[in-house]
Amino acid sequence: MVSAWYVVVLRHVDWAKETCVLTHARSTQQRYRAQYAEQGMRRSVYAALLVQNHGHPHVLLLEDQSDKTWLLPGGKLKPGESEAAGLRRKLSNKLAPVDGTEVPEWDIGELLGSAYRPSFESPALYPYLPAHVTRPKELSKLFLVPLPEHCVFAVPRNMKIMAVPLFELHSAADKYGPLIAMLPTLLSRFSLVFA
Repeated sequence: MVSAWYVVVLRHVDWAKETCVLTHARSTQQRYRAQYAEQGMRRSVYAALLVQNHGHPHVLLLEDQSDKTWLLPGGKLKPGESEAAGLRRKLSNKLAPVDGTEVPEWDIGELLGSAYRPSFESPALYPYLPAHVTRPKELSKLFLVPLPEHCVFAVPRNMKIMAVPLFELHSAADKYGPLIAMLPTLLSRFSLVFA
C-alpha cells in the first residue's frame, strides 16, 4: 500500500510484453545487439522513490502482474539524452496521469550508484566495471528522486505499485533483482529522517 498522501489511479493501457519468455529473451538479445552496433553501450536510468510508512523507509516499486517481476521506474535513454531529462521523461511516461493533470515536477536527486552488464547473455549487473570487460553492453544508473508532498500516480492495469520496506530488499536479489537488492547498501550512507 502506498502512503495516504499519494493517490494511485489505473491507466487503461498495459505495458506491452511478449508472452513467450524464450522468444522474448532471444528477441531482446537480438534487439540489444543491433542497438549496440548502431548506438554503442545501452544507457539506462532508474529512480529510487522513497516514502515513509509506519516510521520506516519504503521504496516504491512496480510489480508486473503477469510474471510477478519487480521493477524500478525508469528505463533506456534515447541517444544524446541527458540522464536527468531521460529520467524525468521515463517517470512521467510510467507514473504520471495520462491526461497531463497533476504531473509532478520530478526533482532528480543524487546518483546512488551505477551497475554494468558485461555481456548480452548475462543477466548479472555488477556495481563496478570488471577488469576483463573493455566494452560493457549496458550501464544502468540509479538516482534518488524525492517525492513531492502530495502526488497522483497512474499505473497501467497490468502493474501494481507497492511500497516495499527497505529492510526487505537486503539480500533479496532472487526476488527483486540485483539493482533493487543493492538499494539498502546504496542508501546506507544517508541518514533517512522522515518528519
